[in-house]
Amino acid sequence: MNASASPLKGKNVLVPRSRGQAKSFSELIKGYGGNPIEIPLIAFKPVHPSEEILAVIHQLHTYDWLIFTSSITVELFLSFVSPLERGKLPRIAAIGTKTASFIEAQGLRVDFVPEKYVAEEFVEDFLPHVKKGMKILIPKGSLARNYIATAFTAHGAIVDEIVIYETYFPEESKKLIVEELSRDKLHILTFTSPSTIDHLMSVVKEYNLYRHLEGCIIGCIGPVTKARIESYGLPVHSAPDVFTVNHMIKSIINYLENE
Repeated sequence: MNASASPLKGKNVLVPRSRGQAKSFSELIKGYGGNPIEIPLIAFKPVHPSEEILAVIHQLHTYDWLIFTSSITVELFLSFVSPLERGKLPRIAAIGTKTASFIEAQGLRVDFVPEKYVAEEFVEDFLPHVKKGMKILIPKGSLARNYIATAFTAHGAIVDEIVIYETYFPEESKKLIVEELSRDKLHILTFTSPSTIDHLMSVVKEYNLYRHLEGCIIGCIGPVTKARIESYGLPVHSAPDVFTVNHMIKSIINYLENE
């Protein structure tokens, strides 16, 4: 699409990703003629390697599967793993092609990628691989759901979850949200996880900015995020069936073209 003819031209689009993850998102918006407004609604910091984490790392060879749900999980998990221990990794399942590509870029093999990139679909696709007594390791963030672990445990697997990073709302982003919303400078809001909408709405509530959301177009990735947005009484104008940033932006453009 010609950027000059794109309905995103001249629109300010909220990019809620952390600084390290925002670049490709912003470039995509620019490519369609929009103006990316980078305000991280979520950020990550690794936890201190506890005795529990180190014990699990030293026993990697005893697991049958290692499940990664995002590239940030891969990056932070591998920061705990020595080159020798990398050679003892079990089979790897990755949720999403971006996660799989990131794993392969680290020189590792991916043995399973589901057709859809949401926990419920992953569980359904992966269940044929689950055997009673098999050991599965799931590294995760502090706010991640335990849906996958619960489902596989119910089918007889032994599932260990380890929290390897904390998810938080950067303090400096709160001021930026107030400034941009109060001046009605955000035309399109995008959300990539339930945490991103929770964090934004905490600011909206604190500063009573509800009326400044009324004219915003809202797009999101995934049914869980969509449900969380709607729980705040907000409309979701764009929620594509394929859970990627690229498909979300195209879906927003399609909405604007048909509005």
